[in-house]
Amino acid sequence: MWEIIKAIFYGIVEGITEWLPISSTGHLILLEEFVTMQQSEAFMEMFRVVIQLGAILAVVVIYFNRLWPFKKDEKTKKIGLKMNIVNLWFKILVACIPAAVIGLMIDDWINEHFYNSIVVALALIAVGVLFIWLETKNKNHQPNIQKVEEIGYKEALVIGVFQLIAAIFPGTSRSGATILGGIWTGLSRSVATEFTFYLAIPVMFGASFLKLVKFGGGIAVFELTILLVASVVSFVVSIVVIKFLVNYIKKNDFKVFGYYRIGLGVLVLLYFLIK
Repeated sequence: MWEIIKAIFYGIVEGITEWLPISSTGHLILLEEFVTMQQSEAFMEMFRVVIQLGAILAVVVIYFNRLWPFKKDEKTKKIGLKMNIVNLWFKILVACIPAAVIGLMIDDWINEHFYNSIVVALALIAVGVLFIWLETKNKNHQPNIQKVEEIGYKEALVIGVFQLIAAIFPGTSRSGATILGGIWTGLSRSVATEFTFYLAIPVMFGASFLKLVKFGGGIAVFELTILLVASVVSFVVSIVVIKFLVNYIKKNDFKVFGYYRIGLGVLVLLYFLIK
């Protein structure tokens, strides 16, 4: 029962921190210090990634009509394509190429060398500073791109490079990096955030599939239960958090998340240096 309760905590943290640009990795590292699950390290390495599937499903549910590329002609009953959505998916895939290629090549190396408290803390602080600097720099700047449909392949590729940085350095925050990349290339906050949600679908599915393959098929019934509980909780929490963030950025900038990241980064750094 305690393991189930712990799984619920993990799902809550994942659902909140996956979408807010504050690093789910940084929060999970802290959570593991105080809420340790009695499972194997191999399972936990897989668990940290695969619980993101619940968060992905939240995006699919909320934005289904904007992402489903098929349409049915009411007269002919034939299935056709919505070309604007097909083009959007091509841009999403282009943005995923850098992280997908590098991630497949050095995923194990990254986990071995960079998945530690010092790297995570420094990444939290660095991206926090970037958020504050970029928002200050763009205070009176009018974004060039006000709709997702206006994103070009050039912008998509630049955002993909920012996503690659997050893939290499845990604690950067995938959503944080891609939002920064989007604002950097001229996207409005709302467009950058929405595109970040879309990018999560192939990225997280790919990362989860990779971890499941590496873990193997020998998952125990109780391990599967823990995984499902955490995923369901992360789905429910993600629905709330995504809607909150979309409404929040209509009237606010990302500076508050920058300050929060710096504070959390300092806290993580001090905790593990003193420990």
